[in-house]
Amino acid sequence: MNKEALIQMDLDNIWHPCSQMKDYETFDPIIIKKGKGVYLEDIDGNRYIDAVSSWWVNLFGHCHKRIGDVLAQQANTLEHTIFVNFTHEPAIALSERILKVAPQGLEKIFFGDNGSSAVEIALKLSFQYHQQAGRTQKKKFMALTDAYHGETLAALAVSGCELYNAVYKPILMDVERVQGPDCYRCQWGLQRETCKGECIAHVEEIMASHHEEITAIIIEPLIQCAAGMKMYSPIYLKKLRGLCHQYDIHMIADEIAVGFGRTGEMFACDHAGITPDFMCVSKGLTAGYMPLSLVLMTNKIYEGFYDDYTTLKAFLHSHSYSGNPLGCAIAVETLKIFEEEQVIEKNRETAAYMKEKAIKMLQHIPQVGDIRFMGMVGAIELVKDRNTKEPFDWKQRVGYEIYRIAVSKGVLLRPLGNIIYFMPPYVIAKFEIDYMIQVAKESIELYFRRNKP
Repeated sequence: MNKEALIQMDLDNIWHPCSQMKDYETFDPIIIKKGKGVYLEDIDGNRYIDAVSSWWVNLFGHCHKRIGDVLAQQANTLEHTIFVNFTHEPAIALSERILKVAPQGLEKIFFGDNGSSAVEIALKLSFQYHQQAGRTQKKKFMALTDAYHGETLAALAVSGCELYNAVYKPILMDVERVQGPDCYRCQWGLQRETCKGECIAHVEEIMASHHEEITAIIIEPLIQCAAGMKMYSPIYLKKLRGLCHQYDIHMIADEIAVGFGRTGEMFACDHAGITPDFMCVSKGLTAGYMPLSLVLMTNKIYEGFYDDYTTLKAFLHSHSYSGNPLGCAIAVETLKIFEEEQVIEKNRETAAYMKEKAIKMLQHIPQVGDIRFMGMVGAIELVKDRNTKEPFDWKQRVGYEIYRIAVSKGVLLRPLGNIIYFMPPYVIAKFEIDYMIQVAKESIELYFRRNKP
């Protein structure tokens, strides 16, 4: 079937995510035929550097032989089995491996099948734990402004990005919203490098007055990704952990996007040396191959549900694909690759090069207000005025238009509003980083030549 027919069939039948489908009238969906390493290749043979790891999931490049071989072997051994009263070796092996590299004190795992479901599981567990302990007044969750935790209803409720949840507010649960860290527009006038976590004062104020009704606070450790890769200090996490202990409030760390080496450590919480009560992981867990998520928790949480079935303390939550053997086998191989190939150490060298190159090539563009990096995540925030840090009106769709230019040059740079970000697979080479950032530079400059601010 020719490309035009395939495109028409796609548009006739498919509603793409995170899209205004009217855009496809002038920008056809790109039909990807195959992938290898950091590249995606379309039906015409055009190649694109996957600078966003296909929505932050791909770690070791597309069509990684080790992972592909494991997937094929597992598919011909056991594809799925019910996970109630049954288990299997991939799930057992995964639980052993991940608990060894997770923050110390996380000792039990509950299986889900995507990031939003992991968040739902953690929220439900926290609420039910407090209810069973007699703290029945604890009925509210606390979350940060600009947070993003998924798109099922409870996950949307704790999210703070208006773009995603504004229309659903009439049917969302009430959440105690607190001002989150914003190191680019710091109200104390500090820089990220000199931050001492002063903005934790916003959290402390609300916890002091409302702790009796708050069951948990959920956060994205160190990087609020969907908000525009907003990065903040590990000191904030350390102080937050202390406040949660003080006020008997659970800490839920949403490491779905930032886990598995993205920030320069295995998990973002490792930068602060803290252990949350719950840690949600997904995305990179399976290196971008299969849907799978986990909620890691302390034994204290687990023991709060351990009793005779007649007490109704059991956590009656299930997914048909819980503990799927295919996903588990891939996750085991992912963790083996981290260990055997010294991925974290290599990432630090790659990340340093990417940061240095981006600053050198992009800092002189007048509309580049901030260049921020943490590990293998980089973000370029575009502003009207560097001095005032005034953002562009979102209706101008600055990032989207730059993305379209970059795609035409062979780089997939999916924007977040007025933020262009880099989150490539870990196997990206220096010459590919050079090209990725060069295209970003050319695309930004071309856009602003066409559209004078």
